[in-house]
Order: sequence, then C-alpha cells, then structure tokens
Amino acid sequence: MLIRPYEPTDFDSVFAVINTAAVAYKNVIPSDRWHEPYLPDHELRSEIEAHVEFRIGEEKGVVIGVMGIQDRGEVALIRHAYVDPKSQRKGVGTALLHHAQNACYKPILIGTWKDADWAITFYERHGFSVIPQAKTAHLLRKYWNIPERQIETSVVLADSKWTALDRKSATESATR
Repeated sequence: MLIRPYEPTDFDSVFAVINTAAVAYKNVIPSDRWHEPYLPDHELRSEIEAHVEFRIGEEKGVVIGVMGIQDRGEVALIRHAYVDPKSQRKGVGTALLHHAQNACYKPILIGTWKDADWAITFYERHGFSVIPQAKTAHLLRKYWNIPERQIETSVVLADSKWTALDRKSATESATR
C-alpha cells in the first residue's frame, strides 16, 4: 500500500471512502447527529479549507483509506480516519495512523463517538488513552468546532506526548 498526500483529484474518492465507511457509525451516533451522507461534500471541502491535511492509503491506484491531520497550535488532531469496508482489518488504518504519528512531532488528540467501541479499542491498541470525561468537553471546545450535542456524546483520546504534558502541567499547577 502506498501512503501519499491528498491531491484535489482525490476528492471524489475520499468523499466515497469516508461516507461508505461511516455507515458503521449509523447505529452508534445519536440519531439526531446522523445524516446522509455522513460528511456532505461541502463539509469535506470546508475541512480541507480548514487545513485538515489528508493522507491517502492507495492500492493499485484505488483510494482505500484516508486520515486527516489538523494542526491546532500546541497539538495535532487526527480527523476523519476511515478505511473502505472492503479493505478493513488488513492494516490500512494502522499504516495510516503510524504514518501520521511519525510525521507529527506534536502531541496528538483524537475525537470519536463514545459508543464507537471498535474505534476506541483501535486507538488504545496503538498507545492512545481515553481522556477522563472531566477534561473531554474542555478539549473538544478548545480544539474542535462541533455542536454541544456532539460534545456530550464524544470521547477524546491522547497519545503519550499529550499525557506527559498534561501530567507536567498538573504537577506545576499543584506546586504553585
């Protein structure tokens, strides 16, 4: 599998992979947050304009996975990570995640739906930890632009870089 940067000619393929794979979330996402397509084309364009930098997983010229990285100052966010259902469980998501981790020197945060057990388990297998609920809403409001209803039904996972910084910050605050 080839991993490469997104190009404008990939738009239709990225749109298709995201929306085909997002069907898995249909009964997990609260019904008031689900719509079809899950990520309309104007929202995908908006994400690209907001500097979500997509990486493409490609096999034999076909886009089989996508993962976005968005720089948000002191952290980077993994956004819109999807693998075409026909290519799932073949290491595509893992390869894209490792590529993103290796390309990013900043702490990484990932938001997903609370009830998406498979997604949470996937990220935990790769060293991410679920942030305590007490901090989740603050992080979602600070780094994402999502409605309150989505904040109520989401979790945030963090890599070890973020966890170490958070512990250091808590220690420094306690000694002041």
